Amino acid sequence: MEYINLYSHIASELNAGKIVAWVQGRAEFGPRALGNRSILAHPGLDGMKDKINSSVKFREEFRPFAPAILEECASEYFEYYHPTPYMERVLPIKEEKRKFLIAVNNVDNTGRLQTVARKDNEHFYNLINEFHKLTNTPVLLNTSFNVMGKPIVNSVTDIAAVFATSGIDVLVINEYVITK
Repeated sequence: MEYINLYSHIASELNAGKIVAWVQGRAEFGPRALGNRSILAHPGLDGMKDKINSSVKFREEFRPFAPAILEECASEYFEYYHPTPYMERVLPIKEEKRKFLIAVNNVDNTGRLQTVARKDNEHFYNLINEFHKLTNTPVLLNTSFNVMGKPIVNSVTDIAAVFATSGIDVLVINEYVITK
């Protein structure tokens, strides 16, 4: 078995346009995936939103996705910035940053952002930070690890079923990486 740096490896996969299911530690409680049961993708790739809606989430094409951003970088990307760790705010994306956030830019140029601090979720923070180092974009597309009409995955059976029957390319469960 070959050892890899998990965060830099997954950041490279995301940069290559892969869709990643990310399962770390305990599941979140509530309606939003906050980095423990998430489907992640590059936020700046044209067509990524449509690809996830059609081949992963199996839902309407207009449905938006959330930008998960390093807390210390959020004011550079969003107007009226205030820490938003639970995706409870929709804020305008600054005009000069919209081209970097195509897949998470709503039709009204806003995003329902999640700010990620190291102290709150070290694994998710480390991944976004590695993506930032690689791409100079401190943001990932984040959506709940589920398909339309189903709850967020919780059991290994749920995780395997969604991975096997959707367009997800890479599955990460804690430190284990599975690819199709």
